[in-house]
Order: sequence, then structure tokens, then C-alpha cells
Amino acid sequence: MTAQGNPEQPAAPRTVISVDAMGGDRGPATIVAGIARSAAKNPDIRFILHGPEAELSKLVNRRRGLAERCEIRDASDVVTMDAKPSHVMRHGKDTSMWSAVDSVRAGEATVAVSCGNTGALMALSMVRLRKLPGVNRPAIACLWPSRNPQGFNVMLDVGADIRADEHDLLQYAQMGASYARNGLNLPCPRIGLLNVGTEEHKGRAELKAAHDLIAAAAAENEFEFVGFVEGGDIPSDKVDVIVTDGFTGNIALKTAEGTASLISELLRAAFKFSPLSRIAAVLAFTSLQRLKKRIDPRRVNGGVFLGLNGTVVKSHGSADATGVSAAVKLAFQLAQSGFSERLAARVASASPSRQDEPSN
Repeated sequence: MTAQGNPEQPAAPRTVISVDAMGGDRGPATIVAGIARSAAKNPDIRFILHGPEAELSKLVNRRRGLAERCEIRDASDVVTMDAKPSHVMRHGKDTSMWSAVDSVRAGEATVAVSCGNTGALMALSMVRLRKLPGVNRPAIACLWPSRNPQGFNVMLDVGADIRADEHDLLQYAQMGASYARNGLNLPCPRIGLLNVGTEEHKGRAELKAAHDLIAAAAAENEFEFVGFVEGGDIPSDKVDVIVTDGFTGNIALKTAEGTASLISELLRAAFKFSPLSRIAAVLAFTSLQRLKKRIDPRRVNGGVFLGLNGTVVKSHGSADATGVSAAVKLAFQLAQSGFSERLAARVASASPSRQDEPSN
């Protein structure tokens, strides 16, 4: 992939990102446009692009300077959005998604990025990369716009698995804290457990049990546990990491995306209502642009699969070039921080989450 550097003058470190070019709703042209934006912003990034070689070569060659930083791996098949994970596991070896994940498994790339079928991508990642020792259920973590100085909070799980008992929630807290340390540069992140209220007597039995487990593990795992938090606290400055099960987290995420889209539409309609409102829109143009950028879900596009022997970033299926570029940027930042290795070390050093399991 990369040329051998001169021993007397070592080459600058290069980060290789493996990209599934065929998974998104908008097609490979959007994926190539997104990685071209990332390449233009960072000279140290390289790509392995997976999909039909003839089609991808034409798209890559249209982007100045991209061909020299992009290796194309021919993959004839595509994992469709309606494909069942079990079918992909049996018949998906020639797909671009399988090829993209295998590049991370082989050590050719540090992170894989895909806009494709979430269930299939998680199933492939679990089988091809394997779970970290001690991890029961991997999780998907996303960045959530917040009032905190860093601008975002971490939330997990947002859809990897709809089930989670108290031991799984403890592991989510440990992995979320590691993500916050490496992705947001927070030495001692604050962890909150999502519940229907902040009172300790509220919630399901597994939530109450998880509350005690996370509180007991806080000092050893170098995070602060703030206790139960409610839905309104997700974008607040009260917490840095929100822990929940994948069913609740995915509904919250999709609700937030839909609400952000609704607010944008209502604002546009309001400022087009009358001539005076149009004038007001012109006067408030700069502030409106800042608001649009602040709530734009494309800027935080990319959920990270945590708990695997390798890092995988799941981009939204409908992401445009801006969204793809944001997912690649996240992948690059995690690769540069050595996130996968640090997370593995953190999980390995933590106490076993289940009493009946041997220590790792």
C-alpha cells in the first residue's frame, strides 16, 4: 500500500483507512467525493477503497491527486440495505463490505468505514475481527451535540444490540469512558446511566444493579459516575458519556435526527412567511448559518463499533459527501490516537464483568 521510506529519512506517518465504497444510498460517487475532501485536508491519510474496480477507477481518477493516495480492491458484490446479516455471513465473501473489514483484520488498515447495512456490518465485524477478550456485547457509540466545552457528548449503545443487562451496561461505561478520553481528550469523563428519572428507586431491576456496578468501578476505571440521567440530560453539560441499551439509544438517536430536520424546515418556513420575515432572515443570516452548522447531523456522522479487535466506523446510509468526510475524519482521529490498542488494554485491565467468567 505505502512505499518503503528511506532509512536515512523516515517517511511521515501515514494512516490507512479502509472504505466500503458501495454501501451508501447515494452510490460510490458520493463516497469518493467524501474521501477526496478528507484527502485534501490531510496529507497523511491514505485509503483502501473497496468495490468494482472499473467503476471506482473512473471516479477516483476524476479527483486530482486522489489516485496516488488510494488503492482500489476489486469487490464485485454489494451488501444491500435489506440484506439479512445471516445471508451476508454465508454468501457475502465477495462484497465490498467484507473486503473492507478484512483489510483491518489483515493489518493493512487501522479503521474501516462503511455506509452500509448496520446489522450486516456488525455481524461481519464481530466474526471477522472478533470481540475483545472480556467483552460480552459490542456497542455502537455516537457523538451527540451538547453544551459541554468539547461540543459533544458520547452515547452508547445506539443500536448494536437491543438487549443489555447490568454487566453489559458496566462494560459500555468502561468503553465509553475510553472513547471519551481518546476521542474528546477528557482525562476523567463523567458517566451517566440513562433512566426514566434520576431517583435511585426508579427504573428496571437491571438499571438499578448497573447503577451500583458502575459506581463501584468508577475509581478503578478513572471516570466519574454522576448516577442516573434523563433524556433531557443527553445534550447537557452535566455528563460526558451517556450509557443505555441499544433499543433505547437508537430510538433517541433517530428522534434527535428527525427533530433537527423538523426545526430546520420550520425555520425556513417561518422566514419565508412574509416580506418582513424574509428581511429578518437576511439580517440574521450569519446567526442562522451558525445554528445550521451546530445542529447539522452530518458533522457528527459516524458511529464507532466498540469492543472489537479493530475499529469500525458506521456512517449513516444516506450520508452525502460532507457526512462521509466527517466519518473519515472520525476514523482518522481514532487511528491517530491508537484508540483500538488503548481500548483493548483498558478492557483487559478491568475487572471481569461476570463473576462466573475467568479473568483475562
